[in-house]
Amino acid sequence: MQTILLTNANLVNEGETRPADVFIKNGRIEKIDSSLTDQAADTVIDAAGKALLPGMIDCHVHCREPGLEQKATLHSETRAAVAGGVTSIMEMPNTKPAAITNAVIEDKFALAATRCVTNYSFHLGASNNNIDELLAMDPKSICGVKLFMGASTGGLLVDRTEQLENIFGKIEVPISLHCEDTNTIRENEKAAREKYGEAIPFSEHWKIRSEEACYRSTALAVELATKYNSQIHVLHLTTAKELDLFKAGPVSGKKITGEACPHMLWFSSDDYDEKGAFIKCNPSIKTPADRAAIRQAVIDGVIDTIGTDHAPHLYEEKLNNYGSAPSGLPVIQSAMTTAVELFPLEMVAEKTAHNPARIFQCLERGFIREGYWADLTLIDTEAPSTVTKENIEYKCGWSPFEGVTFKSSIAATLVNGQIAYQNGQVNDALRGQRLLFDR
Repeated sequence: MQTILLTNANLVNEGETRPADVFIKNGRIEKIDSSLTDQAADTVIDAAGKALLPGMIDCHVHCREPGLEQKATLHSETRAAVAGGVTSIMEMPNTKPAAITNAVIEDKFALAATRCVTNYSFHLGASNNNIDELLAMDPKSICGVKLFMGASTGGLLVDRTEQLENIFGKIEVPISLHCEDTNTIRENEKAAREKYGEAIPFSEHWKIRSEEACYRSTALAVELATKYNSQIHVLHLTTAKELDLFKAGPVSGKKITGEACPHMLWFSSDDYDEKGAFIKCNPSIKTPADRAAIRQAVIDGVIDTIGTDHAPHLYEEKLNNYGSAPSGLPVIQSAMTTAVELFPLEMVAEKTAHNPARIFQCLERGFIREGYWADLTLIDTEAPSTVTKENIEYKCGWSPFEGVTFKSSIAATLVNGQIAYQNGQVNDALRGQRLLFDR
C-alpha cells in the first residue's frame, strides 16, 4: 500500500480544529503533527487549508443488492458514498432474499468484498420468528440488528409481543429501529382513499405517515428498551413530539440514541407540491416546525447521529401515482455537504463519525488518531457544489437535492489509507474492508 502525506490540513476531530499534517502508512494513520514536511511519502496531498474530518460512518443505507440490482448495487452506491465523503456503510436487511439468517448475511459479505468501494457491515434483520438466528450472530463482525416496528416489506415487520420482548430482552448488540405504528397508518390511508380515491396528493403523505404513527411506535420502543436496558438506535426521527422521549448529552452512557437524516433536515411538508414522489419516504418528511426541532435536537445533543437512509428507486417508479410510487430517496452523496451547510464542522465530525463509532463500537475507526485506520474526508468549505444529473453517481440517476447549491464540496475521500475519491473521480479499483466491532 502506498504511503500518503497530507499537509496543511485543518484537522477537525474530537471537538477541536487545528492545523496539522497526517502521515499514512499501511492503511493507518502513523503520525499526526503540526509539520511533517520532512517525511518522505509516495503521494503528497496539499490540503491547502481545507477541513480534514474522519470519514462518515453511515449507519443506515439500502444498496438493494442482492435482488433489486435494477435500482442500485453495492458497487454503484458505494461509489456515490465516497464521492460524498462516506467511508463506511452499515447496510439494511430488506433485500431479496431478506437478510434474516446468518447464512444470507454472510452471502452479502462475500458480495461486498468484491463490490464495495467503502468499508461495510450489514444489519441482521429481525422477523417474527428468527430469535435463534439473532442470538447466533457474531457481535464482533456484524454491526447490529434491524427491527422494523412498523409497515415494511419482505416479512421484516415484527408485531408479535413475544418476539418484541425476546429481542429487547435478549439482544446485546445495538438494535436499529424503524418506528411507525402500522394500524395508525392504515387508518389514515383508508380515510385518505375515502376522500381522494386513487388521486391521493403527495401532500397527504405526512398526514398518512403521521406524527402520531411515529410517536406511538417510538414510545413503545423506548418503553421496552427502558424495561430491558436494551441498546437501541432510533432511525430517521421526523417529529418534534418524539424528541421528548430522548435525553440530551454525550453518547457515552446512553442506551437510547437517535438519528437525523439529511432529507429530514433539509425538506419539509411545504415541498411536497413541488417534489411529490421525489421526497416520498417512510417515515414521512413532516412540517417546517418539525424540521426546525430536528435541527435543534442535533445541536442540543438530543439527536446523536446523522445517517442517510439512502434508499434508491428508479426514476420511472417515482412517476407513478401516490399509491404506486415507492418510498425512499437516494441521498448518500449529499449527506456531508448538507451537514456542513447546517452545523459547525466539529459537530459534523461528531454526528457523522465519532458517535456512530461509539454507538456501534467500531474497531479503530471514526476518529483521526494515530494507529487508527485512515478513513478521512477532505472538505473544501470555500468551494460551492451544485447537485446535477451529470455529477450524481447513483445508479438510479436522480437526487431530491438536484439544483441545490451547497457552500462546500468534497475534495477527497480516503478509505483505509487509499484515495477513493479525488478531483471528481472515483477510484473504481479500490475495495473496502469488513468492519469489526470492539465488543
